[in-house]
Amino acid sequence: MSAEASPANLSAKAAGRLPVALDAMGGDHGLTPNVDGAVQAARSGVSVLLVGDRVKLHAELGKHEGSSRLPIEVVDAPDVIGMEEHASDVRSRTGASINVCTRLVKEGRAAAAVSMGHSGATMASALLTLGRIKGVDRPAILAHLPAQGGFTTLLDAGANADVKPAYLAQWARLATVYLKVLEDRDNPTVGLLSIGEEDHKGSQQVVEAHTLLRALDGQGITFYGNVEGRDIFRSTTDIVVTDGFTGNVVLKLAEGEARVLLGWVKEALNSNVKSKLGGLLVRDSLRGLAERMDPSTLRREHLDRGAGAGLYRPRQRRRPRRQKRRAACRPRPRSAAGRAPGSGVRGAAGLRTAEPPGSL
Repeated sequence: MSAEASPANLSAKAAGRLPVALDAMGGDHGLTPNVDGAVQAARSGVSVLLVGDRVKLHAELGKHEGSSRLPIEVVDAPDVIGMEEHASDVRSRTGASINVCTRLVKEGRAAAAVSMGHSGATMASALLTLGRIKGVDRPAILAHLPAQGGFTTLLDAGANADVKPAYLAQWARLATVYLKVLEDRDNPTVGLLSIGEEDHKGSQQVVEAHTLLRALDGQGITFYGNVEGRDIFRSTTDIVVTDGFTGNVVLKLAEGEARVLLGWVKEALNSNVKSKLGGLLVRDSLRGLAERMDPSTLRREHLDRGAGAGLYRPRQRRRPRRQKRRAACRPRPRSAAGRAPGSGVRGAAGLRTAEPPGSL
């Protein structure tokens, strides 16, 4: 691993906080939108470690006027895990860009690793390089779904298709701490996704998980009880826990329905002259609604060895979005930037790092 930076670039120390490591080679659209997003983030004051093919990255950065004066440092990574490849490939390909990103976090050179690429490889790399928090058997993918009054946090959104009831209880605690530390939620509530609100409704796994969560109520989490699919968008609870298979179906269903609904609105507004005139009057409001419902703006994060250890954004299959790359790099209030990687979740939860790196 080698790093290059213009003398004009700000170092992490000079900037006052650790930079964000961005996997510039990951994603469906190549490095161009990743570099565009990194430049926008850097112009807003975020220090970025741009990880990927050194020659290609410098050539792409050269297209942006004044990029040599931005807090961007290029870190060479000669390899990349493609979207069609297996997540297990991260074991043998140490020079892959996502592996370099997670090593930067482990070495204390970056506050977080960001990738638009292979989600399975991102999780595997974080596990192999950073290890687990003691008491957490499996990491989960966390997603924020637009809902009344803001968003509802859903997990697992796809990392674990087959789970044990204990996993759901562990994720409830992790998500609770995450919202307290990074989103300033004072007392986030937890709901268990089921087919009915009654305690006895659901599969055996859900019923057993309900018993565990009820026992934990008041001991690190606030358990609301069972919730149904519609409750996710009503903000009935701040957090909804489920297995990764169901969570991913919910996520993809929400993404697809959002696109269909927006298409219907556009179709209705263009149906006749009166509708078109009315559309002009509410254009700004509809634009704001479209942005809120845009699936490409949904944030997903891995919760493994603490907030920011492995973070990625959903892929945009239709067209690249540089804005989401910029947003992924931008620190949120009380974010992990500037702190020791994983310190937020580990410290607030009272968990000690005990599981060594190197095992999935």
